[in-house]
Amino acid sequence: MASLPPYLLIIFSLNCFIFCHGVTANQIPKAYVVYMGSSNSISSEVFDVEATESSHLKLLSSVIPSQESERLSLVHTYNHGFKGFSAVLTEKEAAVLSDHGEIVSIFADTTLELHTTRSWDFLESESGIQSNHQYPLHASGEDVIIGIIDTGIWPESPSFNDHGIGKIPSRWKGICMEGSDFKKSDCNRKLIGARYYDTREDMIKPESKANKTLKSHTGSPRDSVGHGTHTASTAAGAMVTNASYYGLGHGTAKGGSPSSRLAIYKACSVGGCSGATILKAMDDAIKDGVDIISISIGVNSIIQSDFLNDPIAIGAFHANEKGIMVVCAGGNDGPDPFTVVNSAPWIMTVAASNIDRAFLSNVVLGNGQIYHGSGINFSNLTRSKAYPIAFGGDVASTMTPLSESSNCYPGSLDMKKTAGKIIVCVNTDPMVSRRIKKLVVESAHAKGIILINEAEKGEPFDSGVFPFSEMGDADGAEILRYINTTKNPTATILPTIEVPNVKPAPVVASFSSRGPGGLTETILKPDVAAPGVAILAAMIPPTEKGSVPPGKRPSKFAIKSGTSMACPHVAGAAASIKSVHPDWSTSMIKSALMTTAITSNNIGKPLTNTSNALASPLDMGAGEMSPLRSLNPGLVFETTTKDYLHFLCYYGYKQKIIRSISGTNFTCPTNSLEEFISDINYPSISISKLEGHRTVRTITRTVTNVGQKNATYVAKLDSPRSGLIIKVSPEKLVFTDEGSRTASFKVSFYDKGSTKGYKFGSVTWSDQVHFVRIVFAVNVA
Repeated sequence: MASLPPYLLIIFSLNCFIFCHGVTANQIPKAYVVYMGSSNSISSEVFDVEATESSHLKLLSSVIPSQESERLSLVHTYNHGFKGFSAVLTEKEAAVLSDHGEIVSIFADTTLELHTTRSWDFLESESGIQSNHQYPLHASGEDVIIGIIDTGIWPESPSFNDHGIGKIPSRWKGICMEGSDFKKSDCNRKLIGARYYDTREDMIKPESKANKTLKSHTGSPRDSVGHGTHTASTAAGAMVTNASYYGLGHGTAKGGSPSSRLAIYKACSVGGCSGATILKAMDDAIKDGVDIISISIGVNSIIQSDFLNDPIAIGAFHANEKGIMVVCAGGNDGPDPFTVVNSAPWIMTVAASNIDRAFLSNVVLGNGQIYHGSGINFSNLTRSKAYPIAFGGDVASTMTPLSESSNCYPGSLDMKKTAGKIIVCVNTDPMVSRRIKKLVVESAHAKGIILINEAEKGEPFDSGVFPFSEMGDADGAEILRYINTTKNPTATILPTIEVPNVKPAPVVASFSSRGPGGLTETILKPDVAAPGVAILAAMIPPTEKGSVPPGKRPSKFAIKSGTSMACPHVAGAAASIKSVHPDWSTSMIKSALMTTAITSNNIGKPLTNTSNALASPLDMGAGEMSPLRSLNPGLVFETTTKDYLHFLCYYGYKQKIIRSISGTNFTCPTNSLEEFISDINYPSISISKLEGHRTVRTITRTVTNVGQKNATYVAKLDSPRSGLIIKVSPEKLVFTDEGSRTASFKVSFYDKGSTKGYKFGSVTWSDQVHFVRIVFAVNVA
């Protein structure tokens, strides 16, 4: 009998081991990440890959039984920015391995979630600064390299042409990996590098490593999802005139730093992203020589792990050590509190807001009443013909609960009752997405869908050619009342129209995840907000049925929403700052973006959220980023690696672990309490617990003058109207030619009968040219 291929032998042996021997859940092998701390002690010149991998395999062999030697392999090896590997282990084996002295942490690989023309113009107009400012927003950024860790790239997009861009920086050490549908020639002077990795599904199957000749079906940097292409062009897409999405959002598409280079790391697929692969991509990006890493990815806020069991936090720490700024999406689990993710202090965490543009899909009822719904649809419906309209709960299939049919659950509607009608669905069950509801109604042969959804009414959903409109509870109630009080109710849904100059804007998006941070409230997160609603950017050619309007060619652009779209806006702005100030550290760039953020909208009022309530720092961080202002901030807060190591001490990690992370003999302060995290030199202030009527809490901050050498800054305090007493000392910071470029100040907080809960305010330092604003959030106990 012919022998079985190695990978089939592994499948057979695993299945037999699991099912023939009744293996318990904690004995089933799955992918784990083994983090071993800093690689500072490793010289790149003498680094021996084979010796390192041999050492890792020896570790594995100490816990994996000899009869299962087929699992004795490495999925990924990390050795550039940090040390470690990923491998397939059982829970018991991982537990045994975690006691090994070289290992900082070991954790199961998790699936991370994938979390525009007008947006950059809007940011510039909102800055209040003329375009002939000292530093142009789109200053040459050819020497700045942005690494995008996402779903890959569509290289044919005009957003990635390299016209007018000079030679690739000599410091670039990356590669352009080929695949079945991706050639080295697809890279150019703009798109200078592209890597791809095995999918998560391949990683957790040991057989994928048994035959080295086997290739993943995703073996190419090419984007098959669109998410990575969209984010890459938002950060650094070249200028493309006459861009639009089938006529919507028409204008010149461009990224935040159109001349910057792009390095693509395809670590995600349509099913999400493996944490181990994200970590490998970050490790490669560090080696390749990127300046900024943009990651529009994160864990679900419900399953957040601590900082040393979070692949993005680990990779970002070591990237920051190497002078690489990491910008991350804050998550799409808002508007509930404690939902923000990617909240480590060495990460720039981004919230999402809208711009002054809306896409309306209006509903016209049979009585002539018009309701301005939100949505993107390219249907052929007109005012001249109306169609029967019905509530989902009234056209339910047999034995279907009202709660399911009203939410348009799959299988909940009776096709005989829905055919040819416009169906009204509600969104009282968030488990069924807008896309699913649309597909359910469409497959029931209905004519269109009206969705009553207060939370997402301002964030347009793209339904292609199928008629779709979404509106809030008030208008939805009026439509239901019309249906219930009219003998033969009818309606039509009109194709989308673009509405410019919307006011107020920006507004914090409802989906944008909110602080405080679930891991610690002593660092204020998110850091800033940026455009993330209805952003036009490059896209892969659409293939889904009904996505292209009749008679149209597939669009090279698409309109998307999410903190995924906000994140690359900040990465692009950071690249512009880096190009103007190449000697600035990552924390100086971060500080500039935070302290110059705006807090008023385009009607001169304080920023709000979609509920029309004032937006707090827990919603938007320091405010809406202002790229032009951030180029000349005046003063910056420098947060050093030492600050971050102190953070780890205060958070409660053992000194031995922190020394492994840093690769040094760092010593934690004798008195390390979590409340002291508030004292690290961060560009915002958060106090997790201020005891009432007891003590004064004093926070110290140090600023560095990057503006005029001779300058006097005066403090202005914006404090809440409550019993919270706040003082700033000194009230003036004086800089001279001969004096120090740094100065320190203290902010003291004392509760004198304030109500419990968070209180917000800010301290603004001004020399009448610069306005350096540091926001604070104080939780009165």
